[in-house]
Amino acid sequence: MMLPPEPLLNAIFIGCIALVVHSYVLYPLVLLLLSRGGRAAPLTLIDDDAAPRVTILVAAHNEAAVIGARIENALASDYPPQRLEILIASDGSTDGTEAIVEQCADPRVRLLAHHPNRGKSWTLNRALAGVTGDVVVLSDANTEFEPGAVRRLVSRLLAPDRPLAVCGKLVLTDPVSGNNVDSLYWRYESWIKDLEGALGAALGANGGIYAIWRERYYPIPDNTILDDMSIPLLMKLKHGGPIVFEATAVAYEEVPPAITDEFGRRVRIGVGAFQSLGLLWPLLHPGYGLTAFGFLSHKLLRWVTPHLVVVALLAALIGLPHPFYQLVCVASLAALGLALAGRHVAGSSLGVRLLRLVSLFVSMNAALFVGFLRWLTTPQTGTWRRTTRD
Repeated sequence: MMLPPEPLLNAIFIGCIALVVHSYVLYPLVLLLLSRGGRAAPLTLIDDDAAPRVTILVAAHNEAAVIGARIENALASDYPPQRLEILIASDGSTDGTEAIVEQCADPRVRLLAHHPNRGKSWTLNRALAGVTGDVVVLSDANTEFEPGAVRRLVSRLLAPDRPLAVCGKLVLTDPVSGNNVDSLYWRYESWIKDLEGALGAALGANGGIYAIWRERYYPIPDNTILDDMSIPLLMKLKHGGPIVFEATAVAYEEVPPAITDEFGRRVRIGVGAFQSLGLLWPLLHPGYGLTAFGFLSHKLLRWVTPHLVVVALLAALIGLPHPFYQLVCVASLAALGLALAGRHVAGSSLGVRLLRLVSLFVSMNAALFVGFLRWLTTPQTGTWRRTTRD
């Protein structure tokens, strides 16, 4: 079907769609080409004598339901006990979190508490100013490490290229069954992170599992929302050096059981994304090479995808008298219907999973747009609300 004879309208429509396609399809293919489909060399694990001091840092707010299990899991790490400490930084907890930490008899466990709630980024800045480890492994209260995860993160930090930060692999699990519920989209995102990390251009980390050199940490603004993205990237701005992904350092984390919790989390991510531009925009400079290309393609264009879709739909509505844009509008309504259906269809067949993928794409971009509006209209403090994990 031919495009209508309005060149400006066509350019706007095609340009918006092309940018979305670049972000989601072409950019990963470029990464695959650059990496030539090769796999990273096998990781050489450090022995105990070469192991630096490590602090596992967990910032927590009202995590009494899970903090005990988190401490036990951290203490079970396959890492020299005399070179490992666990620091729980309680941000104004009022539910008994601090008492549970204080009851732990193991001297490797420390509590750093303050009141009132000041926000996760403020808490991390304060905690990182006083850690004893040469390496800091940052994690969340509801994350569970595989026993060898810490050793693998540290081994990768000590590799010849000496990266600034190493991001581990986060596997999502169902809170009821404990089974892996990684969606097609999450695996797709992990694949992109793996490619970026193999090229030394990972764009942040998974907040549940990543490691940094303590001496190279640079404090983030106290109201920062996306701390796990901002910490490694700000370190890169200040010091230079690669940020890598280590797929063999594995952790597990439950997904929120309620759709409303997940949508709210994505809205907050949207707020944090636009907030972070004021801090990280220099990474768009071509001098940062692949990191600049990735920040544009994998971050900025993703964040403005809902805006691009809205502009493309407006162009289609303006051009509605033409059959091409009539087809576009019908296809858009069909996609919206599929997205709504995907929220309620049960099953695990490929068709159902693709349907859920459409639903996820629509929901994710709706949340990003809500987050953008909230960023425009609401001052951000950086304080947090615990996600329900019952």
